[in-house]
Amino acid sequence: MERRLGISIYPEHSVIEEDKKYIELAAKYGFSRIFMCMLSVSHSKEEIKEHFSNIISYAKTFNFEVVLDIAPNIFDSLGISYDNLSFFHELGADGIRLDLGFDGNKEALLSFNEYHLKIELNMSNDVAYLDNIITYKPNTPFIYGCHNFYPQKGTGLPYDFFLKCSRRFKKYGIRTAAFVSAKNANIGPWNINDGLCTLEGHRNLPIEVQAKHLYATGLIDDVIIGNAYASEKELKALSNINKYQVELSVETLENTSDIEKTILFKEQHFRRGDISSQVARSTEVRKKYAKENIPEHDNKIEFKPGDIVIGNDEFGKYKGELQIILEDCYDERKNLVGRIAKEELILLDFIEPWSKFKLVSKRGK
Repeated sequence: MERRLGISIYPEHSVIEEDKKYIELAAKYGFSRIFMCMLSVSHSKEEIKEHFSNIISYAKTFNFEVVLDIAPNIFDSLGISYDNLSFFHELGADGIRLDLGFDGNKEALLSFNEYHLKIELNMSNDVAYLDNIITYKPNTPFIYGCHNFYPQKGTGLPYDFFLKCSRRFKKYGIRTAAFVSAKNANIGPWNINDGLCTLEGHRNLPIEVQAKHLYATGLIDDVIIGNAYASEKELKALSNINKYQVELSVETLENTSDIEKTILFKEQHFRRGDISSQVARSTEVRKKYAKENIPEHDNKIEFKPGDIVIGNDEFGKYKGELQIILEDCYDERKNLVGRIAKEELILLDFIEPWSKFKLVSKRGK
């Protein structure tokens, strides 16, 4: 399934001209999805229709998919019904997110709405909610899943719980989404905004590391920035990440040679299938660079987890082999050539047997 990037828009708390600038900027960097909040609308039905259709139609000129976040009170205040979704169709939306659920049969019926609106479900509960809906035979391609975000620090999902919730959706092949948080963006649905991420462990991480981690789980298809407005630097950083394999940022040492940099950054790596606990081995590269000179340097030290080493001229047939250190060790036949960025060490858990991975220069980002 294609993986995408998204932004969030809060029309009730922002200026439409600024929203449009943000949409255009996000489109420049390949974003293609918008989470648009309708939870706190307080104007008349006609005013809301005019305002939201304006911003949605603008987003459509850049080919964004727009999903509206709604709650039951919206239907009451606007005098509309779940049995007739024409209002959202007239706004130009592609789907609606149900913050609260029904009995399963209702959601299944909604997925067959005549306007082909996607019905997005709340993923952040480890219950058989989706299983129940599936028993009522929904129009599965029109069912999406999306986690919540958590504006209050200390309230985001713990990682293990996030995995359980997400697996319930992925086992049915449902498109999934989760939120990351921009550092200084301050617009959200409420007056508390300590960041709008799904995972609590992401709250203080760089935005691109949050996204890398979500994609690396293999459980999330769409990564959405929860708060507005992310900076252009953050949008660009997200646009540059590899959505389909783990890509680790590496800072090289001063003595790292050109051939070692070529091995680091110009090759497709994969971890050897018969794994060891001490190192993750990329062994194919040694064959390609067997005749190159790799003199000793930075090799008489204890290597630490996250260090990257390459076999030197004293390592015989293993010369040129690249290894990521997983446990403290010492071996003078290996040169220390780089270190994985500290904030990205959490990604090492995803370098599994036969896992493909790439290395990129942190200085070159």
